[in-house]
Amino acid sequence: MKKDLLSIAELSHEEIFELFRVTKALKKDPKARSSALKGKVIGLIFEKPSTRTRVSFEAGAIQLGAGSMYLGSEDIEFGVREPVRDIARVFSRYVDLAVLRTYKHSDIDTFASYADIPVINGLSDFAHPCQALTDIFTAQEKFGEIKGRTIAYVGDGNNVLHSLVMCAAKASMNMHIATPKKYSLTKESVAQALKLARKHGCKINFYNDPKLAVKGADIIYTDVWVSMGQESQAKKKITHFKGFQVNSKLMSLAKKGAFFMHCLPAHRGEETTDEVMESVNSIVFDQAENRLHVAKAIMLKLLK
Repeated sequence: MKKDLLSIAELSHEEIFELFRVTKALKKDPKARSSALKGKVIGLIFEKPSTRTRVSFEAGAIQLGAGSMYLGSEDIEFGVREPVRDIARVFSRYVDLAVLRTYKHSDIDTFASYADIPVINGLSDFAHPCQALTDIFTAQEKFGEIKGRTIAYVGDGNNVLHSLVMCAAKASMNMHIATPKKYSLTKESVAQALKLARKHGCKINFYNDPKLAVKGADIIYTDVWVSMGQESQAKKKITHFKGFQVNSKLMSLAKKGAFFMHCLPAHRGEETTDEVMESVNSIVFDQAENRLHVAKAIMLKLLK
């Protein structure tokens, strides 16, 4: 792996599955590497609050023998009181690895380019690589062989989808993507995904009708329609998602026994329903747990 994990684009097919191998071993025996990062310090800089990202990295650091520190928006006005490049150089002298959760992806790029330590993208407006790795690992955990399996994504063309489609393609999984016309992936992301699909022998299809997307799918995946920071657009944005709710009727159009996935937090009653969230085919809390094991694997790999 490279020094940093800023997006799925930086990982090869082989590196993804090596991360999965380490993740599986860590999950099977959580105490096996309890002193692997002894004496290390993991620093978290979060402009956006988080449950899973913060807890998975802080708990993961402790379980690997490292210490951790958290700086929220109230602790550090990222790029306001001082330039991001200065924060990166100072942080590099205090901690051994940084996890950033920012609004602008360009801030993570800038931080990484000036930092001497490994940097992990814990979420940006462009990408969410740790979530995508967790999602595909969870699929592998459920199916064993995932090559040729199909994920149907129904919802917003956001940062989660951008990372998920890249990771799925590199893992040779098919994707059916249904988004409202106004909220599809960018042309650049579509072109990149299609190029990866051709390289890894899978198919990616794009729809504006969820019913077409879920047909024959092994997994149906959704995310919130209004991401953090978009609250002012909520009323206007939601009007474009009529018919995009993942409910029992939509689930019934997928392959029999299809799993339901959601990166959480979920807005129950909007992008999905209580009935689907609590169904026997919902694996959202398996995904949530696996954020911990994947975070540990990433930290181990980046810190060697």
